[in-house]
Amino acid sequence: MALNGRRADREGLFSGNTPRHAIIDIGSNTVRLVVYGGSPRAPTVLLNEKVAARLGRDITATGKLADEAVELAMRGLERYALLLRDLEIDQIDVVATAAVREASNGKPFIKALRDLGFAPRVLSGEEEAAASAWGVLGAFPDSGGLVADLGGGSLELVRLDDRKPGKAVSLPIGTLRLPELGGGDQDALRKAITGKMKDAKVAKPVDGDLYLVGGTWRAMAVYAMEQRDYPLTDPHGLSLPADEAMEFARHVAGSASEDLRTSPRISTMRSASMPDAAVLLQVLIKKLKPERVVVSSWGLREGILFDALEPHAQAQDPLIAGVSAFSASRGAAPTMATRIASWTVDAVPASGRKSERLRLAATMLSLSAMQIEPNLRMRVGIEWALHKRWIAIDPEGRAMIAAAICANGNNCTLPDELYQLADKKALDQAIGWGLAIRLCRRIGARSRQSLRKSHLAVEGGKLLLSLEQSHAALFGIPNEKDLNLLAAWMNLQPEVVIVENGAKFTSQGGDNAPQNAGN
Repeated sequence: MALNGRRADREGLFSGNTPRHAIIDIGSNTVRLVVYGGSPRAPTVLLNEKVAARLGRDITATGKLADEAVELAMRGLERYALLLRDLEIDQIDVVATAAVREASNGKPFIKALRDLGFAPRVLSGEEEAAASAWGVLGAFPDSGGLVADLGGGSLELVRLDDRKPGKAVSLPIGTLRLPELGGGDQDALRKAITGKMKDAKVAKPVDGDLYLVGGTWRAMAVYAMEQRDYPLTDPHGLSLPADEAMEFARHVAGSASEDLRTSPRISTMRSASMPDAAVLLQVLIKKLKPERVVVSSWGLREGILFDALEPHAQAQDPLIAGVSAFSASRGAAPTMATRIASWTVDAVPASGRKSERLRLAATMLSLSAMQIEPNLRMRVGIEWALHKRWIAIDPEGRAMIAAAICANGNNCTLPDELYQLADKKALDQAIGWGLAIRLCRRIGARSRQSLRKSHLAVEGGKLLLSLEQSHAALFGIPNEKDLNLLAAWMNLQPEVVIVENGAKFTSQGGDNAPQNAGN
C-alpha cells in the first residue's frame, strides 16, 4: 500500500541501508512496526517499535477489543502512519491476527486503520500459521517437523512438508488465555491444553524438530542462555534435545514470574507468561515427541517477506546473502571477498561443501573488520561473528568465523568462549583460513592483478606461493612473515616460486614469523 510514498529516504537513520519493506503486525498482545532493509533473502531490521496494547485481553470475557486497548493501539498506529510517510516507504503490509479476527468490534477497528491510509488484512488462523511456517523455512532452509507460533490470543501449529507449510491449525490457547484455562492450577492447565490438542487432532508425533515462534518462547530462550552462561546472546537458533527442553520447561513452570526476569531483555509481560507457556511446552514435547526444540526469531513477519520472493531468491543461501549486504555497506565488496576466498582454497581446503560458505562469510567479515580502527578490529569482529543475527548458521559455524577473523588480525590465540562452541579441529581449520586471508590481502593490497599473478598451493610437504615475474617485487618482508606463519601453522615448509614464460625459479621462504607482525 502507499502512504503518499515516492522513494525511500536515504538519509538519517537509514543512511547507507535503504529501507525496502515495512510490516505492521497487529497482535493480541502488541502492535508492532518493523522496517526492513538489506538483502531481501536475509532482511535486516532497521526499525522495530511496538505498543503493548493488549488488544486481546478481554476477548474471552466480553468478545470485544477493550476501548482503552483500541485507543492505545490507535495512538501507536497514527505514529506509524506518520513515520512511514516521512520515511517515504510505500511497500507496507498491515496484518491483524487473533484478537481482531475474533472480536465483535473488529470491523470498526479495521475501518479506522483504513482511515489512516492503511490496507489491512485480517489473517485467518490457517493463514497466520502458514506465514509463521514460511518464516521458519526462510530461516532454516532444511527444516522439517512442526512450527508452534505462540501469540497472545492463539497458538498456531503447522507441519512442515517437503519444504513448504503443510496442515495447519489454530488453537485458542495464547498467552492471554492460558491463565484462564488453568485457573491457577498447572495440572488443570495441562489437561485443558491436552484436550484442545486432542479435539483438533494435532497430537500425532512429528518427524523432525519442534520450532518455537513468538515473543514468550524467545524470552524463555534468553533465560535459558543466561542461566547456562552460554557464550551466545541471540536466542534465534537455540537448539535443545527434547529431553533437555522438557527439563528446562519443568524448571520454568515451577518458577515464580519475578524470579524469571533475570535480564533487562525479559519484560514483565513476558516473564508473567513464561510459567504457563512452559506448561504448554511440556505438553507439546510429550505429545509431539520431537527430536529437538529449536527457537526461531523468524516468524509471521519474515514469513510474509520470504513467501513474496521469487523462487530463485528463496533458493539463495541466507547466510551469504546477509553477510554480503552487511560487508558491502562496510567497504568490503563481496566480489573481492569471493576472489580472496577462492585464492585460499588450494592451500587451505575446507572439510566439506558446507564449510566453503563459512570460509566465504569469514572472508567477507574479516575484510570488513579491517575497515575499523586497529584497536577495535578484533573485538568488533568477534562480536559480529558471535552475536549478530546471521541466518542458517550454527554455534560452531559462528565460532569458526570468529577464529578466522582473529587469525586474519594476526592472533592465533583464541578467546576461551570459542572453544565452548566448537572443537579444536574446526577452529584450527578456521585459523588456517584467516592466516591465508591475511597473506592474500597483504601481498597485493587486494588488487585484482595481485590475485591474477599469484597462486597459493600445497605440494609435497611445502606451502608454495607462486608469483609471475612481473609481480615478483610484491613479495616483501611483511609477506614473508605472513607466508611463514601460515606454513608453520600447517606444519609445511614455505617456498616462493617465481614464474617467467612458464619456467619456475624457486626462492626459499624465511624464518617463522613472530606472533605479531603488524596489521
